[in-house]
Amino acid sequence: MHIPDGFISPQTYLPAYALCAGLWWMGMHRLRARLDEATLPYVAVLTALSFVLMMVALPLPGGTTAHAAGIALLAVSLGVWMAFLAVSMVLAMQALLFGDGGITALAVNALAMGFLGSLSARITWRLLRPLHEGAALWLAGWVSVVLPALAVALVLGLQPVIAQDAAGKPLFFPFGLRVTLPALLMPHALVGVGEGILTWLGYRYLTRLRQRHAT
Repeated sequence: MHIPDGFISPQTYLPAYALCAGLWWMGMHRLRARLDEATLPYVAVLTALSFVLMMVALPLPGGTTAHAAGIALLAVSLGVWMAFLAVSMVLAMQALLFGDGGITALAVNALAMGFLGSLSARITWRLLRPLHEGAALWLAGWVSVVLPALAVALVLGLQPVIAQDAAGKPLFFPFGLRVTLPALLMPHALVGVGEGILTWLGYRYLTRLRQRHAT
């Protein structure tokens, strides 16, 4: 799902960076108030898990990739803001150290995967948890993959409209929504199934671990 450099226009990534900078600042402010010695090990372990999962990426047509991410597990376990910052850090490390995703596209990737993925997973989990916790966790994992994929598909598919030369030729990503929507949504709908199972299993394990430490 990572967008590499050269695929999105400055008209897209500059406003994305402005928005993301504000969200990063808010997230850091909330992190200072919530992070403690009991929470830090969980943040470290789940962030490392997210890093590993994102490194196992299958290439898709159009310059993106499909992979699990652990975003929903971060969001339901630690909250939206911690999950957003953790995913943003993972994306930055992958872009800087491994060339996976682009520096110019970092804010778009962070907004789609880190913020939208975490927020949608957390909301889904909290709304459905009173009905059935297992189903809520699975659907939170599925949504955390599919909605960011939709956002990335829209960003890429709109590039031919946003940035053109005088002759109307796209300057950056050349394919429209007819290509990007099915190309990203169909594989990520399948990846979301595995992400949902991962979220369910991971949350159950963390819950048991916390209960043991509490006793």
